[in-house]
Amino acid sequence: MSLAGKRIFITGGSRGIGLEIAKRAARDGAMIAIAAKTSEPHPLLPGTIFTAAKEIEDAGGKALPIQCDIRDEAQIEASIAHAVAQFGGLDILVNNASAINLTPTLQTPAKRYDLMFDINVRGTYLVSQAAIPHLKESANPHILTLSPPINLQGKWFKRHVAYTMSKYGMSMTVLGLAEEFKREGIAVNALWPRTVIDTAALQMIPGMDTNFCRKPEIMGDAAYAILNRPSKECTGNFFIDDEVLAEEGITDLDQYAVVPGTTDFLKDLYLD
Repeated sequence: MSLAGKRIFITGGSRGIGLEIAKRAARDGAMIAIAAKTSEPHPLLPGTIFTAAKEIEDAGGKALPIQCDIRDEAQIEASIAHAVAQFGGLDILVNNASAINLTPTLQTPAKRYDLMFDINVRGTYLVSQAAIPHLKESANPHILTLSPPINLQGKWFKRHVAYTMSKYGMSMTVLGLAEEFKREGIAVNALWPRTVIDTAALQMIPGMDTNFCRKPEIMGDAAYAILNRPSKECTGNFFIDDEVLAEEGITDLDQYAVVPGTTDFLKDLYLD
């Protein structure tokens, strides 16, 4: 397997899972555009598009940092066009950007609702829409979206209706695009972690004990395996990180534990 020379566009990849996916691809020598809003250091969250670009290049890849707010259609179109011009095309889109607000209905202001739907649903749809004409020219085109399998049990809605609807909106986009572009050979899949992943954003949640989480590298390795599969044979799937790795013969996951030896991990949302 290799992503050498692949041209990749990742949204929201200045830190966390998106950055790990980028760094794993970079080890093969991939060309990666990091399209995120953070160009100046955040007071609480580490990482900008420029620090991400340096990590990608240090890992062996070619990086293109692009400041882009995926709520803005014009910025999306300009960012995709810039990446295509620099790389000579596009092979892979990773819809990683996402907004989270785990609040019940009466504690969810309209601006937070709008933010989640503008980024999670509208942003994923519009970035995919802008990328697809270029992906059609690729020999093995992939769209990978970081969203969960759709589980319609009420328990997954009752504590955060707005967030769940927005994440399922991303997943519905995966379902629809996979069917729409199957004949054209564009793979459209989703990836979701079995356990909570330790990221800088997670550490900002009060009371969160990251000792019972896995590191984002597990998502990087799982995404790598998916993106190497033949696009005409792999579409419409809702992959779970540990299941993908098991298919690749990787069953000892202790290397991904924040605290080696941990067995009682925090389970992620939407998985029974």
